Amino acid sequence: MFTGIIEHVGKIEVLDLSNDGGRLRVNISGAWDETAPLKVSDSIAVNGCCLTVVECDADHFAADLSGETLRRTSLGEKKPGAPVNLERPLIASARLGGHFVQGHVDTVGSATRLVREGDSWWLSVRVPEDFRRYVTEKGSIAIDGISLTVARWQDSVADFAIIPFTYEQTSVHALTIGDSVNIECDILAKYVESLIEARHGQPAPRVTVNELIEQGF
Repeated sequence: MFTGIIEHVGKIEVLDLSNDGGRLRVNISGAWDETAPLKVSDSIAVNGCCLTVVECDADHFAADLSGETLRRTSLGEKKPGAPVNLERPLIASARLGGHFVQGHVDTVGSATRLVREGDSWWLSVRVPEDFRRYVTEKGSIAIDGISLTVARWQDSVADFAIIPFTYEQTSVHALTIGDSVNIECDILAKYVESLIEARHGQPAPRVTVNELIEQGF
């Protein structure tokens, strides 16, 4: 379990791909001190995708990529030198600064806008049709592993207000229009949908907040 609060931006050094998987090697020089080193078998979110560390030293780690990971995420499109957002799993005693993020990427969207407004920025992401039902204005969503709030939601495009700290301390500053981004929708929305389907025995229709209250949510 993660929070979407990025700890470090690493850099892809090697991405070896095969027909059904691959291996990713990331430079993490200066990311964590010796009191909390990364070790083999640890989980780590890379651009929002939960991976298992299979090799590591003080400055690098490697993780295997399954065929499913490559199909579901944008990792297979990355090139050596590309920045990636990194986050270690949530510690039970830690503050939850973002929202609950599983590291299970749902789909890949595309960046449609990144424009400056004063000291901040507007980032716009187009969401694929099958996952638009999970997006709502002022709701939470993870974009490349970053916990963001949907500021505006219209015509399948989610707009996010990016503060200077987020812009500088994540990979947002390296995005260009048309880039693919990993999207993980809020798990709460998916569970509510599943519960409604279980009650009615059919796919859940779009419901209003008042209808959810009437059904006990």
